[in-house]
Amino acid sequence: MSTSAQFDFTPLLAAGLPAPAARWTGLAKYSFVGGNNDPDQVPVDGLLEAVNAVLKREGRNLATYNLAHGPQGYLPLRQFLTEKLKRDAGIACTPDEIMIVSGSLQALDLVNHTLLAKGDTVLIEQETYQGSLNRLTRLGVNAVGIPLDGEGIRIDALAAALADHKRRGITPKYIYTIPTVQNPTGSILPESRRAGMLKLSREYGVPIFEDDCYADLIWNGERPPAIYAMSKHGGVIHIGSFSKSIAPALRVGFIVAPWGIMSRMLPLKTDAGSGALEQMVLAEYCAPNFSTHVPRLTKGLRAKLDTLMEALNEQFGTAAEFEAPKGGIFLWVKLPDNVDTLKLYQAALAAGVSINPGPEWSTSKAHSGSRLRLCFASPSHEQIREGVAALAEVCRKEFGVPARSSNVEKRG
Repeated sequence: MSTSAQFDFTPLLAAGLPAPAARWTGLAKYSFVGGNNDPDQVPVDGLLEAVNAVLKREGRNLATYNLAHGPQGYLPLRQFLTEKLKRDAGIACTPDEIMIVSGSLQALDLVNHTLLAKGDTVLIEQETYQGSLNRLTRLGVNAVGIPLDGEGIRIDALAAALADHKRRGITPKYIYTIPTVQNPTGSILPESRRAGMLKLSREYGVPIFEDDCYADLIWNGERPPAIYAMSKHGGVIHIGSFSKSIAPALRVGFIVAPWGIMSRMLPLKTDAGSGALEQMVLAEYCAPNFSTHVPRLTKGLRAKLDTLMEALNEQFGTAAEFEAPKGGIFLWVKLPDNVDTLKLYQAALAAGVSINPGPEWSTSKAHSGSRLRLCFASPSHEQIREGVAALAEVCRKEFGVPARSSNVEKRG
């Protein structure tokens, strides 16, 4: 057996790499992190039927890149999306204005690499998707946070930021917004504010980047039209995903954009096409089943949210403040100011509970320091109750919050 030293790649590493990854050790016993969905709500039987049907009919097309449907993706899936987007979001588009991508994360990368260079500025919601923030940081882009309230991004604050940047001779490259079931706050931007954002976009010549990947998961099924749908002059790029409505591991998302900008993004999609089998199966399953599947999914998610809010009220009392979201899979929770959720995250993980600390989802570390995001979709009702009880115990030991121990018997 050789005892020679292993080759050292360290001197050869490119500059500016992220920190090295830790080895995967599995999900925590009580996992409230990530965008994982409810395993019991994945339509396994319907997907099995779709796999068999579409493979028997079109399986030989797997021999050709992109199934011979071109780099924008499988045409029946894009056709389904044109109908769905018109019905649900008011978007009138053709299949040529849709690109299928490997989840909305690839959509973010394609838009960013098309529009952004190091030193650019973008305007972004103060609390927002961690994946968006991390990508902007790695690109060396200045992400300016715009405050939110209970109805989403504040248009007065957006107007002030645009005016301030104009005075300083800076034109932001885009306004990034998650208007429909905002991540992490769960708010839905009213139509009047969407119109206000579009007006500012035109006035200052700054496009809007609309991330709508949670828009299917609204409790009452009612939503305002997409910003993309309301724009009469273009200037909006819209992205969405099947990760939340069907299953995140499928990695299928989409971009809707005018051909002028779509044609500049396409050459950057150098992966020879997103997973073809996933696209075929989704098109086969969704066309007849999507409109009945989603209400069942949201009904189950809403019940889990109720369990989470009841557990927080029982275990934390008034120490945990939150607004019930209007849909989605996340609850954004405010704890007392003395609680540092980055430290709570570490202590909770040691006790088998994983949470998302607020500072990772915000441009303002001070504002988000005592906040956390809890995903309620993946754990069972029992795991939600036990996990919140365990989290409260850790929080009380570390920060004295909540002030008293719960009288609920802990199960090991």
